[in-house]
Amino acid sequence: MTSNADDELNVLLNPDDLPSWYAPLVSGVQAAPRDELVSFRAPADAVVRESAVLVLFADGADRGVPGPDVLIIERAADMRSHAGQPAFPGGARDPEDADSIATALREAQEETGLDATGVAPVATLPQMWLPPSGFVVTPVLGWWHEPSPIFAGDPAEVADVHRVAVADMINPTNRVKVSHPSGYVGSGFEVDGMLVWGFTGLLLDRLFSLAGWEQPWEAAARVVPFDDGWRAS
Repeated sequence: MTSNADDELNVLLNPDDLPSWYAPLVSGVQAAPRDELVSFRAPADAVVRESAVLVLFADGADRGVPGPDVLIIERAADMRSHAGQPAFPGGARDPEDADSIATALREAQEETGLDATGVAPVATLPQMWLPPSGFVVTPVLGWWHEPSPIFAGDPAEVADVHRVAVADMINPTNRVKVSHPSGYVGSGFEVDGMLVWGFTGLLLDRLFSLAGWEQPWEAAARVVPFDDGWRAS
């Protein structure tokens, strides 16, 4: 195991204690150079806000779906920032939160109604700085060993919740590059009527690659211009 510092990789469960489909993800994360896990680091003089997200994988067998899936929320359309966009459940760290894991689990419970007792924290990844919002985000990998019903917990913040099959996300026909008016171009996924991109798409792209789940797709990648009204046809 590595250090408990928020800016370091901290693996909490041995891959041998995880389902066979999950273990390659943990092994890949452990073996990856730090630069493979962190794209953006906050400057030393930056004023930042701490936050955490839950990257939660479950076995889709309880839904009759082969292979793992990942929990994604759709933000409410009238939010001040990232309106309508898919994201991992998560948010700002509260003073009473013991650590980033507590933040991620609390936010996920509030946003999706899941029963946090059915979630096993697997690892915390190094913090990533998101310049547009000023947040430094700690991604918390989780294993949903006892999936529970989910719903949009707070309609003011969450429009919908999805368990998206990893098989659908890695399908080359659903992989795209997303171009934003700011000049940003990054990996994205067209799944379940959503365009998953930005930080969420970037991190999923990296995790799928590290786990060895990724399928070849770059050569046939489509470029999708992003706009706030995007919806799958």
